[in-house]
Amino acid sequence: MTSHSDTSGARASAIDGPYALFRLAVSILLATMGSIGMWAVVVVMPAVQEEFGVDRADASLPYTLTMVGFAVGNAIVGRFVDRYGITLPIIVAATALALGFVLAAMTTAIWQIAVIQGLLIGIGTSASFGPLIADVSHWFSRRRGIAVAATASGNYLAGAIWPTLIEGFIRTEGWRTTYMGIGVLCICVMVPLALCLRRPPPQDHPVRADGTVGPQPGRSIDISPRLLQIMLAMAGIGCCVAMSMPQVHIVAYCVDLGYGVARGAEMLSLMLAGGVVSRLIFGLLADYMGGIRTLLLGSILQAVALSLYLPFDGLTSLYVVSLIFGLSQGGIVPSYAIIVREYLPAREAGQRVGIVMMMTIMGMALGGWLSGWIYDATGSYQAALINGIAFNMLNITIMLLLLWRTTRGPRAAVAA
Repeated sequence: MTSHSDTSGARASAIDGPYALFRLAVSILLATMGSIGMWAVVVVMPAVQEEFGVDRADASLPYTLTMVGFAVGNAIVGRFVDRYGITLPIIVAATALALGFVLAAMTTAIWQIAVIQGLLIGIGTSASFGPLIADVSHWFSRRRGIAVAATASGNYLAGAIWPTLIEGFIRTEGWRTTYMGIGVLCICVMVPLALCLRRPPPQDHPVRADGTVGPQPGRSIDISPRLLQIMLAMAGIGCCVAMSMPQVHIVAYCVDLGYGVARGAEMLSLMLAGGVVSRLIFGLLADYMGGIRTLLLGSILQAVALSLYLPFDGLTSLYVVSLIFGLSQGGIVPSYAIIVREYLPAREAGQRVGIVMMMTIMGMALGGWLSGWIYDATGSYQAALINGIAFNMLNITIMLLLLWRTTRGPRAAVAA
């Protein structure tokens, strides 16, 4: 018969232990591979626009529907992961990605690409973001912030790695052949990695200093869980409408300025490489500052960085500003998951993280389309940048309000 102390010891060795670190490494690889669906469409946008003869807003539609599918998938898959684990959703996601890329390569109209991007590639990509972040959060207590941030960095690693590689293949092989190759790569890499995550998560309690496991003091906030979820959702829309303008349109912006697709892809990669560094730094900060303060800091820095695009449009300055932007905003989205884990029930982590991530992604989708629409209406990205800064102020306002309503003390009963 297993004693209580034996059970506690096994649980303590699982949380923050060697297997947790192995699982984190596998999750980062999965996030990097699975997130290719989010960035491939950004790089192919100019080629698709030219081939089908559509305007910038219509060319942005496949990205927008990809993000809608990505958003909805985070909420749906997150709830499934709470009940059944992460392995099966990742395998299904890999299959959807493979099928989506192959079918998109066979399309004959822009609306066909948009539908496939939304239903297959967007939803397929979702399993490697919010649900994977929620799963990793169960395996860490003392360093949950950096673990969550490292997993979320897989999304930006994908953005740093894939755009330049994809642009090179598009230049030599065309976007259709490139898409088919991506589909094959997804299923060959993601399925074996998913099988490494079959072990169910431990009971989610922090490890005490003596090595046993049990509840410990946490954070509380004097608003209801439902209101907190709503406020986080609104904040997610605000920050990500702002975030989307450089991330979605930097390649097209460089084309308009005469610098070409390759320079834009390099800036996007630089921006997202800076985002990886930012996410890791902000993850470390979150373990000491808490999620709300970390998110507020990132949001303020993002607003400052976004404003730098207004006066600077030279080639060198755009490289510098893109790096600054990446270093400023990378820690924002992971902080939402940390806030959820600090103030909302652990047993609902997948669903609640998924819902918040869904709204951040909806903000990216709205911002990507809105920036294209503003460009078509004004002939310039200056107004789109101003629009992004305004949405960013919504996020800052909500975070200031939440900070005002938080108190240090024992973990609220709802989060037990």
